[in-house]
Amino acid sequence: MHLTRWFPALLFGLSVLSFSSKRLTPVAPSVPPPNVVFILADDLGWANLGCYGNPYNRTPHLDSLARRGVRFTQAYAAAPVCSPSRVAILTGKHPARLHLTNFLVGERRDSASRLAPARWRKYLPASEVTMAELLRQQGYATGMVGKWHLGGADTLNPTAQGFDYERQIGRNGLDYYRYSITANNRAIFTDTGTVYLTDRLTDYALDFLDQNRQRPFFLYLTYSAPHVTLVPRGDKLNHYLMKYEKYGGKYNPSYGAMIESLDDGVGRVLKKLADLGLRENTLVVFTSDNGGVGLSELGPTPTSNAPLRSWKGHMYEGGIRVPLVMAWPGQLPANTTQTAYLTGTDFLPTLADVLGLTPLPLNLDGKSFYPLLSGKGTYQRGPIFWHYPHFSNQLGRPAAAVRDGDYKLIEHYETGRLELYNLASDLSEQHDLARQLPQKTKELHTRLIQWRKNVNANMPEPNPLVVKRN
Repeated sequence: MHLTRWFPALLFGLSVLSFSSKRLTPVAPSVPPPNVVFILADDLGWANLGCYGNPYNRTPHLDSLARRGVRFTQAYAAAPVCSPSRVAILTGKHPARLHLTNFLVGERRDSASRLAPARWRKYLPASEVTMAELLRQQGYATGMVGKWHLGGADTLNPTAQGFDYERQIGRNGLDYYRYSITANNRAIFTDTGTVYLTDRLTDYALDFLDQNRQRPFFLYLTYSAPHVTLVPRGDKLNHYLMKYEKYGGKYNPSYGAMIESLDDGVGRVLKKLADLGLRENTLVVFTSDNGGVGLSELGPTPTSNAPLRSWKGHMYEGGIRVPLVMAWPGQLPANTTQTAYLTGTDFLPTLADVLGLTPLPLNLDGKSFYPLLSGKGTYQRGPIFWHYPHFSNQLGRPAAAVRDGDYKLIEHYETGRLELYNLASDLSEQHDLARQLPQKTKELHTRLIQWRKNVNANMPEPNPLVVKRN
């Protein structure tokens, strides 16, 4: 019987795992449903962790997590900015389908452009079914800690979207020492320069784990780090300042220190799971909401996404390719690198497959990558799409993209210009093949246009200021 037809309790166990086939095998009904800890970093670039080859930043806990699990080299955010990518994770739907295509306070325009940004929805509708609601229906305790950024009304906050336990960053979310924490739109903690925000969020995560150790749980831990402003803990900073000259100033010391604090938080969560005897029955997922910030914003430039091109807010790989590590002792193969590509909409259907959840919401855009984790069957992701009809703070402009196999096409909405890259041979997207391969360019562009129609994507509109001048 296929795993997805089993009740969640008919899950996996160490005693019958076949290591040679690396398959997840259902066991006796007495085995409790697995826990899920989903950790999301904010603006963490693909190449910012030691396990992805970064020589500057200290990330021992995340590196250890990668050694104990699966490191994905071609994972993508569903959008180049935060709010839409978070929508994709929680709902399994593409942001274009929901018209939530920009970060919630993104209002940048270009008065000289012939296009105005698309009209868009600035919240996750209450009618959408979230990952938390699906799991709560199965008896899971659900906790959200950190950055929400999907709407703040009483019907839109995490409590209303399926989370029993909510500790959301409230006032001054960009200041790591003068922030507030809210629960169901009520302030429950205000910092006055005493508790570093990343540490405080970890404290709440541990509190949730302590409270729910006796039942299956889903923790959605969304750190604000290393999002600007770059405010590191003082005791972390000196190490990065001392080696700055050694590396020729190729990294930002404050950014490195903030990532180390993030890594410390992940380490504390992993230790708590071990202390509670829950590590073997917990699936841990770590990823980022989009690429790293590559231009100065509220201070010096945070990072470089090299060898990837560009950064947050752009359709090039540096804006959308993200780190992804998944670990589950005994159930996922250890110290494994997975090169298949996937995107943010795929998490919900994948977890549904792992946990045996049915029925699923209608009109999902994600595809389960359960075969990659279980070793059962074959996996062909097929095309994945991006749609960003806005002007980003990081100077990104309205554009779309599609990847199918090794080829990726980018369409610039203002000019209609098309770019085509073979990512297998040109990871840095330096060699545009659009003219050299016109048939492939036309094929992917036609597919992109049809996809936009299928999801009723919100499109940029003529800029009335430019139309009036002309």
